Amino acid sequence: MENVKIYDLAKIIGMENIKFGQHIIIDDFAFIYAKKRVTIGNYVHIAAFSSITGNENVVLDDFSCLSWGVRIFAATDDFTGSGFGNSTVPEEFRRVKSAPVHIGRFVIVGANSVVLPGVFIGEGATVGANSVITKDLEAWGVYIDNKKIAERDKAGVMANYKRFLESQK
Repeated sequence: MENVKIYDLAKIIGMENIKFGQHIIIDDFAFIYAKKRVTIGNYVHIAAFSSITGNENVVLDDFSCLSWGVRIFAATDDFTGSGFGNSTVPEEFRRVKSAPVHIGRFVIVGANSVVLPGVFIGEGATVGANSVITKDLEAWGVYIDNKKIAERDKAGVMANYKRFLESQK
């Protein structure tokens, strides 16, 4: 793993299920429980107190960031039906919703936000702090919860990205 910095107090379960890119930082107190494939692209930062859990695949594309305390859930209990309990109860008595989560390239998820199962966050989108994301978000939008409040400067980001690539030669 070239240029991957996992701080000593980060906790990772299922390391064999994680595909790492390069230039990754996983801060102290981050938690990843990789029951299925977790793909972490290049230049990804997973900040302190963030977590990734669930029974499905999770992708963090290149240049994405999970700010402090972000929670990515690829599975969660659904208590709207007859299911009950928690992880100590066999799954046949629970109602668990499991679905992949995909965080696109250049996405920033703000501090203490929660991303629920089945969500795709499109390239360049940003999510404001303390948001709960329950549905797909379009590329290059600025969001608070699931509400789009603005457009991100795609041309500016891509011009800056081009400069970055040139600086790496």
